[in-house]
Amino acid sequence: MIYIGIDLGGTKIAAGVTDKDGKILAEAATPTLAQRPYQEVVRDMADCALKALQQSGHSLAEVGTIGVGIPGVAENKNGVVIFCTNLGWHDVPLREELQKHIDKPVYIDNDATVAALAESRAGVSKDAHSSIFLTLGTGVGGGIVFDGKPWTGAHGVGTELGHITMEIDGIPCTCGKRGCLERYCSATALIRMGKEAAVQQPDSLMVKRAGSVDAINGKIIIDCAREGDPAAAAVFDRYTKYLAIAVNTMVSFFDPEMIVLGGGISMAGQFLLDAIKEKIPSYLMYKTLPYGKLELAVLGNGAGIIGAAMLGMILKEGETL
Repeated sequence: MIYIGIDLGGTKIAAGVTDKDGKILAEAATPTLAQRPYQEVVRDMADCALKALQQSGHSLAEVGTIGVGIPGVAENKNGVVIFCTNLGWHDVPLREELQKHIDKPVYIDNDATVAALAESRAGVSKDAHSSIFLTLGTGVGGGIVFDGKPWTGAHGVGTELGHITMEIDGIPCTCGKRGCLERYCSATALIRMGKEAAVQQPDSLMVKRAGSVDAINGKIIIDCAREGDPAAAAVFDRYTKYLAIAVNTMVSFFDPEMIVLGGGISMAGQFLLDAIKEKIPSYLMYKTLPYGKLELAVLGNGAGIIGAAMLGMILKEGETL
């Protein structure tokens, strides 16, 4: 048996075929062109999946399930995307529409949740009974896995970790609230802090490296901090304090065996990990409190496909138990 995983993004659709262990056998991609009616986007999702299937050398009869990771909230009972801001989707019958093109069982979940599932099945948290995944990108996505299965709560929003309140009456968030965790721990937040510091210190290495304040990005900030630029180092120190507080929140509430960091910021590697680990003890309930391992994601861009494919596999198995 093989499985299809579809990673639906705001700019790109990626689809792949995996075996039961999450090994990608073939994959394909196409632009999302999200401004179109959802029916056209779903048709392209199906075409992309079928192209990957053809490249894999397997037949449709061998496909067990299709899993889809979306940048939003879905409800699996009816196969509906409740909302997906980047695509402008509200109450879209994704399962029904996708099955018009490929008549296979379809399962849907948030993209960070399926990435968490991928890491727990085929990545860094493979041997952990419980893990939390935080993706540090434009926003902060979250995924929780217990005993090999994703946990999303009673209403499907249990992993919206980026919207935990970090600061009362803090920075406005795109969700409509203020002070959300992602306003302080995302790549967007790091860039905002870097630009604010650069305005105050226009002679910093960040400005010289970028050419202008507006051109500063996360990589430049981290590279300059690594090289000892005082302004960048202060920004990086502040940013990793927020991340340490975020990790402590996960420890206090979930106490997982492992917390995994993914997304663009995680590319800073050990430099990022060491800075966060150094700060975590000062936020723990008591200094010697044991807490889950903090690790970096290892599956990269393939996590969306692998996790979506594994989602379909395990949810289908759960239905047949």
